[in-house]
Amino acid sequence: MKLNIKFWLKLSLLNLCIVATLGLLMRYKIGFEFPYLDQKHLQHSHSHFAFSGWVSHTLMTLMVYYLQNKTVDFQVEKYRKIIIANLIISYIMLISFIIEGYGLISIIASTASILISYVFGYYYIKDLRKIDSDLLSINWFKAAIVFNIISSFGTFYLAYMMAIKDIVQDYYLSSIYYFLHFQYNGWFFFGCMGLIFGFLNLKKSEHSFYETSYKLFAFSCIPAYFLSTLWLHLPVLLYVITVIAAIIQVFAWFKLLSILIPAKKEFLKNFSPLLRYILLIATVALSIKLLLQLGSTVPVISDLAFGFRPIVIAYLHLVLLAVISLFLLFYIYANHLIFISKRIKIGLLVFSIGVLLNELVLAVQGVASFSYTIIPYVNELLFAVAIILLFGIGFTAYFSVKKVKNNPPL
Repeated sequence: MKLNIKFWLKLSLLNLCIVATLGLLMRYKIGFEFPYLDQKHLQHSHSHFAFSGWVSHTLMTLMVYYLQNKTVDFQVEKYRKIIIANLIISYIMLISFIIEGYGLISIIASTASILISYVFGYYYIKDLRKIDSDLLSINWFKAAIVFNIISSFGTFYLAYMMAIKDIVQDYYLSSIYYFLHFQYNGWFFFGCMGLIFGFLNLKKSEHSFYETSYKLFAFSCIPAYFLSTLWLHLPVLLYVITVIAAIIQVFAWFKLLSILIPAKKEFLKNFSPLLRYILLIATVALSIKLLLQLGSTVPVISDLAFGFRPIVIAYLHLVLLAVISLFLLFYIYANHLIFISKRIKIGLLVFSIGVLLNELVLAVQGVASFSYTIIPYVNELLFAVAIILLFGIGFTAYFSVKKVKNNPPL
């Protein structure tokens, strides 16, 4: 018996709609008067649910899909229980953070979410041993799980500081960035790379750099954390190591692209122009992200980047929306895990346009903030973009969930 992938991915899309709805509500509160609900509580609910209910849930589901297609000796029931538990906890966090912020229920739920990820990681790494060791995806998935576990240490240190009521601002921010780094650049990134290599059906033996690229990204991921703490004025040696890590990642990525694009160009032509366009956006966004990381090692640029909130928000959304979310949507529909129709294509196109507009407005706002220039109606613009994002993913989810008599892949 196999996991009903389509069912769990439909829930993924509905969860992404919830994330977009919370984002719209926060944008409305910033641009207009809306005294109800605490903005900080909404932000915590939005981020935690985006991580657990959307990205982690979808990654777990797709990683199980990959595994069950590669082995005959596969017991799915444990993964079904893990996915259900993760979803229940995600919905509890969604509601509890809105009501109480960091309160008793939300902290318990957050801790439970971490423990669930440990259980998933234990079983998944164990089951990966059953498939062909030459498959390129294996090590990327293993690293994704390890970095997911490592990221939780930042959360535990935050909880410790809150428990003893001794919060040092630098340690507090460093812990948050620690968690975010190993989620974004560890669990999310390595999980998606494992999926794309599985999608392309690549093996280590096909090219020597395939395995080398994994090693370069894996070994540079830990020192790359300090890219998030450059504002602490690191010791010279640590700063040099951090710069080297940023250079290694840029080199590994563009070298990998130079190999993959010629090798898989014809294969990707089998997919619709829209899906290729979405994959292109995700690829370009990741390239920009890695170049921005490298640029941030310049002290003047680093001080500007960390000194202005719009820049931080733009960067986080660049990764979560333009890279991770668009790639996951590409993967779902390119594999026909949910058959794509003309209406779903419209929804995906609108959502992708919303992602690009969101980054454009946030980037303009961020650059303008350097000179303390106020962009007129920027909050209203961001609210309008949030409407586009919600409409796009809402349209996509509705026609993905809706039952139709005949819905062949297009």
